[in-house]
Amino acid sequence: MLCSGYEFAGGAPAPHWAMTESSEIREASLAEIAFVFLKLGTIAFGGPAAHLAMMEEEFVRRRHWITHAEFLDRLATANLIPGPSSTEVAIFVGQLKRGWRGLVVAGCCFIIPAALIVSVIACAYVRFGSLPRAEGVLYAIKPAVVAIVIQALGKLGRTGVRSALLAAIAVLAAGLSLLGVSPVLVLVFAGLISASALAVKNRLLSVVGLPKAVGLPKVAAGLMAVAAMGAAFPVGLPRLFLSFLKVGSVVFGSGYVLLAFLQTEFVQHLHWLTDKQLIDAVAVGQFTPGPLFTTATFIGYVVAGWRGAVVATVAIFLPGFALVAVSGPVLPRLRRSPVAAAALDGVVAGSLALMAVVAMQLGKASIVDRATLIVFCVSLIALLRFRVNSAWVVAAAAVVGWLIR
Repeated sequence: MLCSGYEFAGGAPAPHWAMTESSEIREASLAEIAFVFLKLGTIAFGGPAAHLAMMEEEFVRRRHWITHAEFLDRLATANLIPGPSSTEVAIFVGQLKRGWRGLVVAGCCFIIPAALIVSVIACAYVRFGSLPRAEGVLYAIKPAVVAIVIQALGKLGRTGVRSALLAAIAVLAAGLSLLGVSPVLVLVFAGLISASALAVKNRLLSVVGLPKAVGLPKVAAGLMAVAAMGAAFPVGLPRLFLSFLKVGSVVFGSGYVLLAFLQTEFVQHLHWLTDKQLIDAVAVGQFTPGPLFTTATFIGYVVAGWRGAVVATVAIFLPGFALVAVSGPVLPRLRRSPVAAAALDGVVAGSLALMAVVAMQLGKASIVDRATLIVFCVSLIALLRFRVNSAWVVAAAAVVGWLIR
């Protein structure tokens, strides 16, 4: 099973490859963390799957800040808690390298570039009543993003799906996802299967030694209690803050899941937006770099100008910071419990399956003609054969799309 140190969860010495991987881990200063996440926040197009692929390349393969096992553990945990998964992985990495300071710096530097870009677009939207055209750039970026995700899946899959059982769990998780089962239920199911298999194998009669993440449900309950107070506030910045705090505390899944929550809250309940404005807000979150949750920044600006943009952005991302701060220290303890570690292995396999399903769906929607097929193939060759940095692949694809359209 995966581990982040020199021993497996059962206490046996780690094999030579694991020790070699751990021995190469490099330290990172706060300045380095800030620089890398500002870069990613500026060029990470394509949604969570693409963000995670770029993070894997930056932190595991290029900079050697963390091991594949550590990256996959954080990815699995991010998928099990509310909020934007790729942003939470970024926060996890910062916490792992520099504690609470790294947590704050990594998360903020990943979010701020996208929030600023979205705010500028929102300003133009409020003034002119429509979105700037970006179809040409997106036309070529999307197939390049699919190639980046496939590259990351190949690398992560060798670490995260290394047994017949985990492969079977991944296939089952992908099937459930395609049938429309909630991502959270898929991951819980994957973890239970993996843990149950170990329990049966070792003839365990009861689960012992499983550490409890007592703080996590307490934080989540606290966030929900505060968010529930929103009904007591009149329309204004306090209500805007509490509405987005509630959304950030309960939303799992993709930007389309976020759309459903936003439609209920801001169109049906508060009547602050029209359906067209909401769709435009989600579109901006889709075609700008960085977290998709910066849709909140756009809505905040439309509702209450620059102050609304700041309030909405802080509110929707705040639960992610709190949940990562609580769950991060629990991961090493989970890995020391054989049953908990087996469950986490199953969640990792399920997470990779969900990522594969996203890649397939993105490919179906993005590779629509000969030009996009050529962009996809060239991008994949550049990544796998020549190991070109994914940022350059995205930049080149953007230029190609602009020239074509």
